[in-house]
Amino acid sequence: MLNEWQEFLDYTESVEYRASSKKDTTWLGRFTFEALRDFSGMNRILTIIARGFLFHSSDGTLLSGDPRERISFAYDGLCAWCSIPEGSGKPKEGWQHRTDFASLHEQFPKLVDKDSWGWFSSHFHQAMRFATEHPELVRKNYADSAGELSKRFDRVWRSKVLQYQTKALSTSTEGAWTIRFDDMVADALELGPLRRTEPELPSELTKRLEQIRPEKMPSNVLPTLVAYYLANRPEDSDWVVLPVTNFDCYFGDTNFGRKYLNQLPREVIERSNSFGISRYRVKEDYLPK
Repeated sequence: MLNEWQEFLDYTESVEYRASSKKDTTWLGRFTFEALRDFSGMNRILTIIARGFLFHSSDGTLLSGDPRERISFAYDGLCAWCSIPEGSGKPKEGWQHRTDFASLHEQFPKLVDKDSWGWFSSHFHQAMRFATEHPELVRKNYADSAGELSKRFDRVWRSKVLQYQTKALSTSTEGAWTIRFDDMVADALELGPLRRTEPELPSELTKRLEQIRPEKMPSNVLPTLVAYYLANRPEDSDWVVLPVTNFDCYFGDTNFGRKYLNQLPREVIERSNSFGISRYRVKEDYLPK
């Protein structure tokens, strides 16, 4: 969440499908099982990927020139990442949206293979396969549900990939469809290049946060939230969007959203859920002087 370039790599490089115990979630990559199951957190993920292609070369260095000239490239990168073979229905007409982007394999070899399986669909099936084949290394409910989730995935994901391609001004667009490739590219242009370093808090502030930390909350939660706030606070507001699902994925489990979120000390963090958007701000006393 703090080093955004590393986040981009986590979403586009290979995942190691291994675990040493049920607490080891390496096999999930930068996801929780729940995020894979519910397709949650995609807004931030797709925006991070788009920012990577708009502003950075393959080694992370900044590209020169106008990023708007790379909009089509970023859009194609999102399509490649989301690619999945078409179903067995009637072939698509030339004017219709599709889900098969094998044609982008040469341009994005890490994101889509020659058989049309994109990074995400491939990762999903491999993660579910690991859970099914290694019940001794994953939680029981994960192993029990992985097979059925894998069977349903292709149909549901195709529907979502078609939705992502819907144009914002389309007459058939439903108001509830809030995630589109066009929106993610626009957000990426607004947010700019990915952060490549992790902001560090003054040692004195870190000690104060540790003193006020609830006993059962891991020591990295409060400092991470404060650092994220400082790195993402807009110029015209004191509020920062709190991407709960993505923080769950960053911390490696759903304890942040289920447990620690409600334990955040009010002396440090104020939260708001206006208009269905989770936001927070850090009190002035707990910001660097």
